[in-house]
Amino acid sequence: MTHKNISRRSFLQQASVASAGILIAPTLMSFSANSKLNIAVIGVGNRGNYNLRASAIGNNIVALCDTDDRMMAKAASAFPQAKTFSDFRVMFDQMANEIDAVVVATPDHTHFAAAMAAMELGKHICVEKPLAHSVWQVRTLKKAANYYGVVSQMANQGHTTNGIRTIKELYDNDVLGEVKEVVAWRGFNKFKPNFYFTKPENYPPIAETVPNFLNWDAWQGPVVNKSYNHVYTPKSWRGFYDFGNGQLGDWACHTLDAPFWALELGSPKTVFAEIPNGEFNHNSFMPNKSKVIFKFPKRGKKPKVTMTWYEGLGAPDIAIRKEWGIEKLPAGGGMLMIGDKNTAFHGARPNDGKLLIPNADWEEFKKNKHQQTIARIAEEKPHQEWIEAIKNDRLPGSNFNYASDLTEMALVGVIAQRFGGKIKFDSDKMKITNRKELNKYIKEPVREGWSYGENLWK
Repeated sequence: MTHKNISRRSFLQQASVASAGILIAPTLMSFSANSKLNIAVIGVGNRGNYNLRASAIGNNIVALCDTDDRMMAKAASAFPQAKTFSDFRVMFDQMANEIDAVVVATPDHTHFAAAMAAMELGKHICVEKPLAHSVWQVRTLKKAANYYGVVSQMANQGHTTNGIRTIKELYDNDVLGEVKEVVAWRGFNKFKPNFYFTKPENYPPIAETVPNFLNWDAWQGPVVNKSYNHVYTPKSWRGFYDFGNGQLGDWACHTLDAPFWALELGSPKTVFAEIPNGEFNHNSFMPNKSKVIFKFPKRGKKPKVTMTWYEGLGAPDIAIRKEWGIEKLPAGGGMLMIGDKNTAFHGARPNDGKLLIPNADWEEFKKNKHQQTIARIAEEKPHQEWIEAIKNDRLPGSNFNYASDLTEMALVGVIAQRFGGKIKFDSDKMKITNRKELNKYIKEPVREGWSYGENLWK
């Protein structure tokens, strides 16, 4: 996939031929470059607030949905014209005809249901990363985006940047040579109260009274019913595998995006996870530290690739080559694509992608040798790219055809990280072949009233 101006209509015509369903677009309409879209935002607190404000630029925010009244109050004060809801299903029942596009910025476990509900109504859709919570969900979202003919986008902002394009161009122009090894890391997991990874005192967390400001039933969404505990909300759900996908699920769509795109990795064939001290927390909560090794088969003329993810361990303990022009790797996070000619590097996000050589040499290289073959995005922001794509009848770069595959790679790794040891993944059959008891995490059980997308598999 390249980031040229892909016609959405021609792309969808091709996709519909390859799909089993009939391509339909129930409520789509044409927009001019100066049109204002009527946008609904599901999840408006914390990260959702960023999504809300980014989407509001030049558009109308007509509906806000959040299960937490505290978050809703802040958003509603900023956008008083918008109608407010605590359950997106009610929002769509009442306002479907008033909405053109939907942004989903809820916890991971409700991305799929919210996005499917929107697409079934023909609404253009932008979803925070990771795209969804399970492999079956991301594959279904890909099917749905093509089936319903909508403009889709995952909001992994690094995919819009000059940096990720630079790395792909370095690889495509054979500056790196053959790449057989990728090293990536996210430095230290911060386990502290009211943060992303808040550990409970007990497993499972003890039942507490649901506060009057929270619609706990809607917050749980499709997940099998659990008792409320304050440790889940509003930010610290991410460390619990029932709701989030840990650090790997959160950051893979940033840190592994460039190698996935440039090397056309696809799904891994095997993944092996090492957890120091065997600390699994009953498989329900992310480990303190881990090392996850992905093995990818040959892809045409491209060689096999080993990609190693280090988490919570600081900078990886690997040999630093003299020609890289650095003394040490940053502890916070980064990625190396190690070629037999040169090595590419970026930090935790791909924004600063570069050839790993002394800075003076890199500046000289950019002036004289770096050919830009991929169109740049002026704003380097996923929401603006998505909105412009809607108005110009084309697909943005991290549309669900791409984003689904990227997220699937991460989610297979998350399963290995969650249970440790080795898993073998058959991508064609969407099955784990050596530990069949883990296939229930490929497609998870769903509470009554929250089932979507089954019709797309018939």
